Amino acid sequence: MKKNYKEYLKDITTFVFDVDGVFTDGSILVTTQGEMLRKMNVKDGFALKTALQKGYQVCIISGGSNEGVRDRLKGLGVTDIYLGAHLKQEPLKEYLHMYDIDPENVLYMGDDLPDIPPMKLVKVATCPQNAVAEVKAISDYVSHKNGGEGCVRDIIEQVLKVRGDWNLNFSAAND
Repeated sequence: MKKNYKEYLKDITTFVFDVDGVFTDGSILVTTQGEMLRKMNVKDGFALKTALQKGYQVCIISGGSNEGVRDRLKGLGVTDIYLGAHLKQEPLKEYLHMYDIDPENVLYMGDDLPDIPPMKLVKVATCPQNAVAEVKAISDYVSHKNGGEGCVRDIIEQVLKVRGDWNLNFSAAND
């Protein structure tokens, strides 16, 4: 019998996230000029930046290729961003190898079918409340928050609290 996911959070040092459907609600607004716009939650950004400031590793693996997404995440301090990744387990393996990260210390959050293979490679698989049924079925934790509505903050805050890294001294963390 598998343990409760919270028992594994103490071992998490690395977060890996999908973008569309996790940081966003999965919607894409298309302007008349053809520009594709996404909306991200600032609370997710705050938690992500806080995790980075506390020394956690963060990797983004997305099938999308919007450079505005890269700019937003780089602005928060993320340096490992894989865009246009349709076979997501390959960049995940590359990332883990590059930094010598044990999959036992990794949490992945995804929402759709391409996220299933990398979710199976890590210790804790998580998803937003509005993830597809197949992803929910293999997730150790389903957030009570939807994609784009704070699910990233939800799981980061849980990990940081379990590890004693979530506190009220956030003077330098801005989203």
